[in-house]
Amino acid sequence: MAKYQLLLPKMGESVAEATVIKWLKKPGDYIEADDAVMEIATDKVDSEVPSPVAGRLVEQRCKEDEVVQVGSVIAVIETDEPEQAASAPQPVIASQPTPVASPAPQASAAPASPQPQSIPGTEQLAQRTQAPAPQSSNGEFKSGSRFYSPLVKHIAQQENISIAELEHIPGSGAEGRLTKDDLLGYIRNKGNAPAAAQQAAAPQTAPAQQQSAQAKPTPPEAPKAGTPRSEPVKPAFSATGVDEIIEMDRMRRLIADHMVMSKHTSPHVTSFVEADVTGLVLWREKIKNSFEKREGEKITFTPIFIEAVVKAIKDYPMVNVSVNGTQIIKKAAINISMATALPNGNLIVPVIKKAEELNLLGITKAVNSLANKARTGKLQPDDVKDGTFTITNVGTFGNVMGTPIINQPQVAILAVGAIKKKPAVIETPQGDVIAIRHMMFLSLSYDHRVVDGALGGTFLSRIAYYLENWDADKEV
Repeated sequence: MAKYQLLLPKMGESVAEATVIKWLKKPGDYIEADDAVMEIATDKVDSEVPSPVAGRLVEQRCKEDEVVQVGSVIAVIETDEPEQAASAPQPVIASQPTPVASPAPQASAAPASPQPQSIPGTEQLAQRTQAPAPQSSNGEFKSGSRFYSPLVKHIAQQENISIAELEHIPGSGAEGRLTKDDLLGYIRNKGNAPAAAQQAAAPQTAPAQQQSAQAKPTPPEAPKAGTPRSEPVKPAFSATGVDEIIEMDRMRRLIADHMVMSKHTSPHVTSFVEADVTGLVLWREKIKNSFEKREGEKITFTPIFIEAVVKAIKDYPMVNVSVNGTQIIKKAAINISMATALPNGNLIVPVIKKAEELNLLGITKAVNSLANKARTGKLQPDDVKDGTFTITNVGTFGNVMGTPIINQPQVAILAVGAIKKKPAVIETPQGDVIAIRHMMFLSLSYDHRVVDGALGGTFLSRIAYYLENWDADKEV
């Protein structure tokens, strides 16, 4: 009999580790080929790990809630094959019905770092400007005898944590390796350190200087340029005996962190327009039955909105960018993230890749496919990454408008409100008339670091223009 080592498979280019949620098989169980062995969670989606071979599970190499690196041995399976078969190919990741949101604004899309805390001194600030550690052949970063995954390295860079500081953080991974949870826990605890510990870490002041400071208190100096501000003091928590305290689940914690990070990162500005979409509504009503009969699926308003956004981005490509320090990265592809409601009330943000290459039929099929995969938990990590612009439909919940939060690292997000029948003034050659029209509000939140009011406002108006001037004879 051969013993096959089951490895944690690769789940996307940006995914370096996963958390074991639940073992579906226990030692002694017989496993058929392609049977799911465990459930895992990444910072993108939740999935199942299947076994590529049939055999009996003899050893579990990791525990539930443990963070495991991609490529690590997670189980040993005893097979009936000869010894050579122990080197069977790496399993392919399968899906399971609990996707984790790439947080959508007002909810997603998708894992984020907590905000940086105050920096204890200028010496640490100098340390944090050190050059990054050399990268190894497997994509991890090495400093001394320690390796750091790309995800850990990215979080450290976002939080201004130097390699020297990383070296002193205890790791719970294999051979003491620092995991994402280790680093996030360190960042959270750093901001909650007792005042006495912070005072002990600060340079000691001479007794005479201390007495002078006590005798004549001075107002605090304004922070110097480039020095991060301290986190505001949080209000005291209070709960009575009848209050229900609900611990956030992992998805909600990711959403919360991502939303706070976005508001700290980008100065948000929101612009609004009202669009008359009567022609669009009548066109869809005319073709929806024949479309469903021909294609076997429905056409909703979402692909229509996406097509209008893609056209507007082609006209104003500087909305399809991201920011890296003082650099503006202009994206080559238009990848539209669409906020999708899940049965549990959370949102996830799958991405339509290269939407500029699709016609309305192609966009419709992509929208329906991703929405169905989201509802049934079959999204893969690559389905929720690399978005460049997000659309969220607040009209789904009966809202007429909203002020969405930017889905970082994007710089703009469109919220579409509910379509309502309203009296509106229509200009005709014979004069103005009042008629019942299908009206809707569009709101665009954008990053004022790189998108000025003129660009944001004209871009939003261009989207409304494409919706209002919909071709009544358009074929799809």
